[in-house]
Amino acid sequence: MGWTLSDRPHHTYRFHHYRPAGRATVRIHTGIGRDVRTDLHQDRRAYVWNNDTDTATLRNQRGRTVDSISWGHRHR
Repeated sequence: MGWTLSDRPHHTYRFHHYRPAGRATVRIHTGIGRDVRTDLHQDRRAYVWNNDTDTATLRNQRGRTVDSISWGHRHR
């Protein structure tokens, strides 16, 4: 299955060929680009994250939530 990052409406990015190491930092970009160790790209042509309210959820290869952050006035 692999690690995933998703927003509240369930737009999901799968970490293909990448396994985050403990305490590692990686930036996930919505747009198109070349993946490197510290920056991965979703290769989407449209925005995913809402500026006013949304939730980002990181799940491991077993589907368990590793981390989640919400912002905006309606976060859950």
